[in-house]
Amino acid sequence: MGVPTAQKQHDINFLLHKLYEPLHEAKLKAMEDSFDPLAHTVNMPDGGVAVNKLMQEVKTQHLEERHHWFSVFNATQREEALLLVKVLLQCQDWPTAIGNAVYFRKMMNEETYVYALYTAIKHSPLTKHVVLPPLYEIMPHFFTSSEVIQQAYRAKMIGQPGKFNMNFTGTQNNPEHKIAYFGEDIGLSTHYINWHIEYPFWWNETFGYQIERRGENYFWVHHQLVNRFEAERISNHLQKIEKLHWERNLHEGFDPHTSYKNGNPFPFRHDDIHIEDVDNVAEVRDMIVMENRIRDAITHGYVIDKEGNKVDINNEHGIDILGDIIESCVYNPYNEYYGSLHNMGHMMLGHQGDPHAKYYDTPSVLEHYETALRDPAFYKLHKYIDDLFRKHKDHLKPYSREELLFPGVAVNKIDIEGHLETYVEDYEYSLMNAMDDKEEMKWEDNMEISAIIPRLRHRDFSFKVTIMSNNDEKKLSTIRIFAWPHRDVNGVLMPFNEGRWHAIELDKFQKELMPGENTVTRKSSESSVTVPDVPSLKSLHEQTEAAIAESSELNLDEFVSATGLPNRLLIPKGNAAGVEFKLVVAVTDGVADSVNDEINLTTKFHHYGHHGVYLDKKPHGYPLDRRVPDERLFHEIPNFGETIVKVFNYDEHVNHH
Repeated sequence: MGVPTAQKQHDINFLLHKLYEPLHEAKLKAMEDSFDPLAHTVNMPDGGVAVNKLMQEVKTQHLEERHHWFSVFNATQREEALLLVKVLLQCQDWPTAIGNAVYFRKMMNEETYVYALYTAIKHSPLTKHVVLPPLYEIMPHFFTSSEVIQQAYRAKMIGQPGKFNMNFTGTQNNPEHKIAYFGEDIGLSTHYINWHIEYPFWWNETFGYQIERRGENYFWVHHQLVNRFEAERISNHLQKIEKLHWERNLHEGFDPHTSYKNGNPFPFRHDDIHIEDVDNVAEVRDMIVMENRIRDAITHGYVIDKEGNKVDINNEHGIDILGDIIESCVYNPYNEYYGSLHNMGHMMLGHQGDPHAKYYDTPSVLEHYETALRDPAFYKLHKYIDDLFRKHKDHLKPYSREELLFPGVAVNKIDIEGHLETYVEDYEYSLMNAMDDKEEMKWEDNMEISAIIPRLRHRDFSFKVTIMSNNDEKKLSTIRIFAWPHRDVNGVLMPFNEGRWHAIELDKFQKELMPGENTVTRKSSESSVTVPDVPSLKSLHEQTEAAIAESSELNLDEFVSATGLPNRLLIPKGNAAGVEFKLVVAVTDGVADSVNDEINLTTKFHHYGHHGVYLDKKPHGYPLDRRVPDERLFHEIPNFGETIVKVFNYDEHVNHH
């Protein structure tokens, strides 16, 4: 019998609790003094190579100092984090894993450590059932305005528990302030960092296994964020995102109002700046050269690999190769030539406030996955990248009637049960880890100090789809639900071919269709695109300790994969007049779609796959992922249905208490 999940969760909770301080748990503290990583390499598949390398760095004092910043985009810092990831993934049993995790906690930079620990927990078979505590409670200063952190410190000093209201950045003089509720949603940031931890751009087989469709997943998660941001803009009467041009001005500035734990503020960027070369990162010209090489590859329909061979991308796997090239992940066998458009783009834009590092050397919000979504420049960069993906997809042959048809199956009716209505609620999260404590302080003795932030959620609703099956036996189907804004912000109807590229994926699941009429009801809370909110650190701690005290099973499996969107953010905000969306349902052949034969209907599709395996064979966005020269084709196919719905929101101000 291995170590129970509750014990593992307990250990992880305490490793992350008060991250910037010595451990507050006696057993782990004892281990910290006695554990020698070099004495525990016997069972490691690499014979201890990774441990020896990391220990060498410790000995020669090459590691990043504590209390300093860390960014995964910084190659030196990343290498250091990956050494620890490797060490932890080499551990074959819990005592060795936790021993190493405890030992290196006091040796390494705190933020480097968190990145490595989260990544290892996500990918190690030992921690399959362990829940990652919400990062906004582990490193609150990344998510919380400096003003609120100051108030919290003051409360701590005078010993007065407190709850502090936090507003979003900017003022109403800034039009972008209207949609700050989206980019600054801490649950959305959690989705984004978890996605990058599940699909790291640096991953390769030496870490354990291959991750399928990484490049395509990279395309899809960003494509959905851009589409979603566009729909939020329409809900708030804002014009569409202007995509980035390297040779034009960057219109939107950004002031994050947050500071690093060591007190350094996150850099600020003025409005209307001319994009400049950035010292030690890249020149604007480099970015344009990379972009042109990618454009050429798309036009020719092939990329060149390291050996100089042509690799065809005019097929359904082309998007995967292109995604790898654009993000520049380690799978990419074409690295040097095509550069690293996405990662360099984040660094280039991130440094525009101070391109020659005259005033500070701290990375901007764009250089951390936890904070990137707040900056309007993020969406401009991704709109620009999304356009490259669209050029590629538009090169592919449109689907034919035969490819789209599911013989004998027809969508007769699409209904919504309940109201498509969003509203704002207050959400409270703990600032306990932003404060420093004496070493002997027990977890339970911590004063309640928290931030309260407004956030969007929607009322519960269900999709109700009536499907006719004229087949003699049961048929396995995949039901794919999408929606796109019916009109743009100026009230102009969106043509089908434009709409389908702006489609937001709402759900995808498999269902057995009986001969005759089938009524399929699917709750919004069941959507495979979404995940529930991760429990707070306090709640994780209480549930874990209770399970240990009662020797019972700790079952938090529904929170293990946090890669999806927060469930409460499934639909865009809408407005008081109601924003019209075209809701479409495509019912496709489940057997033809499935990766394996014994597909289990209870398996959630795990929207972005899980541990590198993805259940749906079809491309992301299918059947709307390719251009539609004549929309009549879709109107005539019986297994495709559409209707118009409206989304309402009656809140006057989303951004204020």
